[in-house]
Amino acid sequence: MEETNGVCRQESTDSLESNSTHDEEYSSDDDKDDDDLGVDDFQIMKTIGTGTFGRVYLCRNKYTNAYGAMKILNLADVIRLKQVEHVKNEKNILEEIRHPFVVNMVWCSRDDANIYMLFEYVCGGELFSYLRNAGRFSSVTGSFYSAEIVSALEYLHAKNIVYRDLKPENLLLDKDGHLKITDFGFAKILSDRTWTLCGTPEYLAPEIIQSKGHNKAVDWWALGILIYEMLTGYPPFYDDNPFGIYEKILSGKIEWVKHMDPVAKDLIKKLLVPDRTKRLGNMKCGAEDVKRHRWFKGIDWFDVIKRKLEPPIVPRVMYEGDTSNFDDYPESEWKSARTLDDTELKLFEDF
Repeated sequence: MEETNGVCRQESTDSLESNSTHDEEYSSDDDKDDDDLGVDDFQIMKTIGTGTFGRVYLCRNKYTNAYGAMKILNLADVIRLKQVEHVKNEKNILEEIRHPFVVNMVWCSRDDANIYMLFEYVCGGELFSYLRNAGRFSSVTGSFYSAEIVSALEYLHAKNIVYRDLKPENLLLDKDGHLKITDFGFAKILSDRTWTLCGTPEYLAPEIIQSKGHNKAVDWWALGILIYEMLTGYPPFYDDNPFGIYEKILSGKIEWVKHMDPVAKDLIKKLLVPDRTKRLGNMKCGAEDVKRHRWFKGIDWFDVIKRKLEPPIVPRVMYEGDTSNFDDYPESEWKSARTLDDTELKLFEDF
């Protein structure tokens, strides 16, 4: 597999919500501008996510007391795992996007040992956890989360960004219960197609598995998988090993549960079309075709983007820096990372 997921699955916690308003930028208004900040201007408090070559920490701005999520990547490990271009790509995409349903990056820097990315702190935890606790979601609940995802995908695709890693683990809830998409390690700016095999096996579109070249249509396939999983509690194509999963995806046979909402089933079928040229979301009207589907009947899409719809689940959050919705991790000393030599540092000179 040519790409790996950078800072790992749990790093879905790499986002966070500051004490700013929901879709506004994190603000360090008093003593220092964001451009003047350094890692020493933050109190690093607790690990909230771990990965192959980095960690995500709850942090607090020493000047404003605003909470954030600091993603710290070890440069030596980034080089060792051949992830230099992927990390640069992720950073470049995050600098270009800002959306109410995306975990927004608000500051980025590096020194001779680490890369530092500051994100909003989204304190509600992963949608995955709520889905596992509930078993499955109602059609109304699934429709709410899907609408916010459609809004985000429409925004990303308008910027020619394909996300490529949609799944419950990469969807966080903010303190009010609205979704935030996190982990852009697989995201890519596309002018045409790409051939890299990447993603999570259960969510891969047929064209990725077959190495036919893929585009933004893979995100609409993944949405179909996600809706099915939200409404049943498990993905439609599952096996004990990836190759078994791939065989089932390519066979296209889906077992439909009796309790499935028939309107949701119709939408899933139109998203899980193997021929991407006939896949809902990837045709002439793009995301509009998805938004007009009967499953979203009655939804005001302007209200969606303004976060006016009432969330079906409101996380239990006691205070702004509450980490109780995330797993506990053993702490490690990030300051002990090896300093790169001059030759290695040249790889990051444009970062």
